[in-house]
Amino acid sequence: MGTQARAHIVWDWNGTLFHDNDAIIGATNAAFAELGLAPITLEQYRSLYCVPVPKFYERLLGRLPTDAEWELMDGVFHRHYAEHRVRCGLTDGAAELLAGWRSAGHSQSLLSMYVHDELVPLVRGFGIETHFVRVEGRTGPSGGSKAEHMVRHLRALAGAVEPARTVVIGDAADDAVAAGYVGARAVLYTGGSHSRASLVGAGVPVVDTLEEAVAEAQRIAA
Repeated sequence: MGTQARAHIVWDWNGTLFHDNDAIIGATNAAFAELGLAPITLEQYRSLYCVPVPKFYERLLGRLPTDAEWELMDGVFHRHYAEHRVRCGLTDGAAELLAGWRSAGHSQSLLSMYVHDELVPLVRGFGIETHFVRVEGRTGPSGGSKAEHMVRHLRALAGAVEPARTVVIGDAADDAVAAGYVGARAVLYTGGSHSRASLVGAGVPVVDTLEEAVAEAQRIAA
């Protein structure tokens, strides 16, 4: 990497590089069924989803889930998600964009709130692991914000990455929050877990394709 920090992208995984909307909604509805909740559509999910995740359930239940309910739904969600994800693939053009950013002399890493031990082999299986200087998933409890994880992620890249030249690309408003928390910038992509209407309030550029996201990241980090 050298001593001169380069323009850097921190990619999100679920809903950004990994097009897993079908797996997300299938697993969510399986979790809802455990509590006798009616299934929701992808459009409803994208308009209501938020972090921390228990707040998302509050929007549907009218109250926060109890600890026992949250533990049950979280476990059911992850079990069903693992079954559904095998039918999902990378977002169109993602592999080419990763290769292009790297070949242009920039760096990139991956930070996901998906469990680390499952994320790494999944990324490796798509043949894209070598494009990243670091691949990092969640190691603690699920359901929280990415902000503290972003602090540790950039700290691990200290000397190679400057927050001022770092752009987070993700599909959730929380990605913008995490970027701001460490002094980085963000670009939000509308193809994942959030609708455009729910992203525009984050106060960062919102785009409809990953190609546009990379172009915006290039402009911001220049």
